[in-house]
Amino acid sequence: MSNPYPQQMANRCSDDEWQLRVQLAACYRAFVHYGWTDSIFTHLSARVPGNPQQYLINPYGLLFHEICASNLIKVDFEGNVVDGDYPYNEAGHAIHTAMLKARPEVNVALHSHTRAGMAVSCMQCGLLPLTQQANEIRDLLCYHEYGIARSGSEECERLGADMADKWIMIMQNHGLLSVGRNVAEAFYYLYTVENACKVQVDVLACGKDYVSPAPEVVDELAREGRRRASVNLEHVDLAWKAVLRLLDSKDPTFRN
Repeated sequence: MSNPYPQQMANRCSDDEWQLRVQLAACYRAFVHYGWTDSIFTHLSARVPGNPQQYLINPYGLLFHEICASNLIKVDFEGNVVDGDYPYNEAGHAIHTAMLKARPEVNVALHSHTRAGMAVSCMQCGLLPLTQQANEIRDLLCYHEYGIARSGSEECERLGADMADKWIMIMQNHGLLSVGRNVAEAFYYLYTVENACKVQVDVLACGKDYVSPAPEVVDELAREGRRRASVNLEHVDLAWKAVLRLLDSKDPTFRN
């Protein structure tokens, strides 16, 4: 589907920014499709092309199915709304600036409060090596002890330090967080950890003995996951393009 650059946005953003707005708006709609939303809460962000200390985020108060490319707001790291007609979520500002400040190569951060993600975030065992998806991301995953995220607090620095060089975070007693160099990569990581969490919750709820892969097999898959994280992978882009086709077939208004 074509992706026209609206005239009314000409004075507000570059063409590169508009393309990113469409991608990020699509991610919000994907959250709706996969059932990852939490009313008006949680947030997804993307660093503004050409302005590395500014980011795009959802207008606080809108449901995710209402979000489109043109109504995303632009915020700087100091908390000033540079462009947009809505406020932002304070916790969202704290979490996303923490990620973007700590990792210059990261351009996108996604945060969720899904039922399975929150359930695993409350488990002392963390993410267990039960599935291929869990084992693929084993060495890309970190944990963050629960703390209340507020703009300008020490919690922001702790978030960035805990993420370090990882790509996925389980925020204990809170939810999930993924980062990426682009929307496709961040979405892939969140999709992967979310599925791993769902299966873990189901397996543990059964109360039956479960099968664990051999440690050497888990190690091999984790090494492959680390290798994949160092390069741009075709399957990540292909998976995201498939999501875009799905969203266009359902409701293409995210492109507005």
